[in-house]
Amino acid sequence: MEYRRLGKTGLKVSRICLGCMSYGVPGRGAHPWSIDEEKSRPYFQRALELGINFFDTANAYSDGTSEEFLGRAIRDLARRDEVVIATKVFNRMRPDPNGRGLSRKAIFTEVDASLRRLRMDYIDLYQTHRWDYDTPIEETLEALNDVVKSGKVRYIGASSMHAWQFAKALFLSDRHGWSRFVSMQGHYNLIYREEEREMIPLCEDQAIGVIPWSPLARGRLARAWDDRSSTERAGTDEFGKTLYARTESADRAVIDRVGELAAARGIPRAQAALAWLLSKPAVTAPIIGATRPEHLEDAVGALSVKLTPEENARLEEPYVPHPVLGFN
Repeated sequence: MEYRRLGKTGLKVSRICLGCMSYGVPGRGAHPWSIDEEKSRPYFQRALELGINFFDTANAYSDGTSEEFLGRAIRDLARRDEVVIATKVFNRMRPDPNGRGLSRKAIFTEVDASLRRLRMDYIDLYQTHRWDYDTPIEETLEALNDVVKSGKVRYIGASSMHAWQFAKALFLSDRHGWSRFVSMQGHYNLIYREEEREMIPLCEDQAIGVIPWSPLARGRLARAWDDRSSTERAGTDEFGKTLYARTESADRAVIDRVGELAAARGIPRAQAALAWLLSKPAVTAPIIGATRPEHLEDAVGALSVKLTPEENARLEEPYVPHPVLGFN
C-alpha cells in the first residue's frame, strides 16, 4: 500500500479509500442494493489486510446503518488511532424542517448522531455532502470550525459543488481564521472529467486533497459496454442513472478504450481505469466501493499499474464535454 498526505495536512491516508455506501441494512434509505453486516464484514477485514487505512461513509447512507457497520468493524478489527474515518453531513435524516442541511443546528445535531452510531470519540474527516443553498455559508463554516475546536472532528472536507462556491468557502475561512476545508470529494472518472475545468486546478493551487467518488462510474468502467447490469446495484441505482443516461453514446468510446488497454496489458478493466485516475497529481485517493472480493484486489492492484503518457492520451482522446451533474 502507498500512503499520501491529505492536501497540505500532516494526515497520511492510503491511496485507496474504501467507500462504505454499499454497507448497511438492505432497503433502508435510498440504497436497496446495500449488503448486510455479516456480508460486509469481510470487506473491512480484507481492506485492513491490504493496508487500507481510509474509510468513507455518510450519515445518510442506509439511514445511518452504514456508520454503525463501520464503527463496529473498526472496533473489532483495528485500532481506532490507526485508521482514518470520514463521514458526511447534509442529506435528510428526519422529516422535520431542521432534519437536513448545513445550519448550525443541523451540524451540531448530526455530528453527535454520527459519533453515537460510529461509537467513536472523534471523526477524522467531517465533510459537507453538498452545498446548502438555504444556509449562509458563513454559518456553516463557523459551525464546522466549532466542532473542530471542540475535539469532535480533526479535519473538515467538502464534496461536489461549483468551483466558485469552494473558492468562496476557502476565502471566508481564511478571512475569519476558521478551520479550512482540506479535501474535495468530487465526481471524477474517465467518462466524467468536468472537474478538470476549474475544480481540480483550484485544488492544486490551494493544496487541497482530491478524493474522487464514483472513480469507476458506478461500475461502467469495470465492464464491457454490453454488460451494464451485471450486479444488483447496476440495475437498481437510480442516482447512477441520472449521472450517465444522457451521455451514453459518448461514453461508449471511452469504455471501449479501457477494454482495449486492459486486454493489451492483461489486467482487469477496473485496474486500467483506476490507474489512469491515480496518475493524476491532484488525486490523493479514489473512493472505491466493494461488494465482490475482486473489487478490493483490483483497486489495490491498480497502484502497481503505471500507464505511459501515450496510454493516458489514448484513454482520454474520445472524451467529449458532459453536462455538469452530481451536485444535487
